[in-house]
Amino acid sequence: MRVISSAELRNNMNKYLDLAASEEIIIQRGSRETFVLQKKEYLEPDEDFNRAISLEKFREGAKEHIRTLFSH
Repeated sequence: MRVISSAELRNNMNKYLDLAASEEIIIQRGSRETFVLQKKEYLEPDEDFNRAISLEKFREGAKEHIRTLFSH
């Protein structure tokens, strides 16, 4: 982990983007603001993700199930 100023980041952007691929970079702006620069990995959708349903579909299915339970 490295701690740098926002000016240092601005002056050496490519350097710190390259470093962020392998380590966390902490950027300090003034005395009250701190940011983290780190590489974000892209996750390929897997089988579970492909079978996922939306929250709205889940809600509708749950409502229907509850209606079925209480209609008997």
